[in-house]
Amino acid sequence: MVFILKLFVRLGLWIFCPEVHIRNKSILAKKGALLVVVNHPDSFLDAVIIGAYYPRKMHFLARGDVFRKPIFGFLLRSIGMIPIHRAREGREHLHLNAGTFDASVDVLAKGGGILIFIEGICLLTHELQPYKKGATRILEAAQQRGIQPMVHVIGIAYNDFRAFGKVVEIHVEELAQPPELGHAKDRLDFNARVFDQMRQLIHVPTKRMHVKRSLFYFLNYPYYRLVQSIADSKTKGTVFYDSVLFAALFFTYPLYLMLLGTGLWLAGLPIWYVGFFVLILPLGIRIQMRTK
Repeated sequence: MVFILKLFVRLGLWIFCPEVHIRNKSILAKKGALLVVVNHPDSFLDAVIIGAYYPRKMHFLARGDVFRKPIFGFLLRSIGMIPIHRAREGREHLHLNAGTFDASVDVLAKGGGILIFIEGICLLTHELQPYKKGATRILEAAQQRGIQPMVHVIGIAYNDFRAFGKVVEIHVEELAQPPELGHAKDRLDFNARVFDQMRQLIHVPTKRMHVKRSLFYFLNYPYYRLVQSIADSKTKGTVFYDSVLFAALFFTYPLYLMLLGTGLWLAGLPIWYVGFFVLILPLGIRIQMRTK
């Protein structure tokens, strides 16, 4: 299921983020226990993009409050997300983090990959925030169980936090010889080392995407404006606009194409023409995107 979902997500990103540049992409294919530390400029979209380009299944630490509704908790866990609880979401839940770190080490013990946003907060900025202790807790607990995971350091940056048609820069490096963690100083040294490396990996793109105003544009625009306005109203004052917009487009655009195709078929157009038109409509938008 995860493999199929990745294919559809990559297809959605192909339109929503027409240019995704990954430096040192071959590193993503390495096998074995893996801890990935990433900056966190754009909410859940960061996890969606990075997870889509790792060929393996990745597990993500995500804010615990979104798991509280049973159906959301089930769906998020099914795609590899693990809840981590922060004090500002309720100190009464902090004791649950012991299970979070145990689950993360269990993933590493099986040769899997764990991704954590080491800043522990998203502020819609490419300026790094002070690191939290989650990454060091996972790495130290893994080392205590005899597991020496690789550590990937990733810097991700966007040309815009609200624009459709994003340019994304992802720079990946492997942390050479991750240190043994046993004392508070070791953890501080690890975070300082990763901070310096990650800061050099964040390259904010300056290009902007432009969509030619053709027939493809005008057929898609009313649908997009409706979804965009709903996403904007639901996320006003929060950092979730981009991720909610992408999710809404991802799940509703196929329905829009089906309704449009049904309307054309009922109007008497041949089924082969309807099928061709429905397929070419999203492709046309993607082809007519240009940087400027």
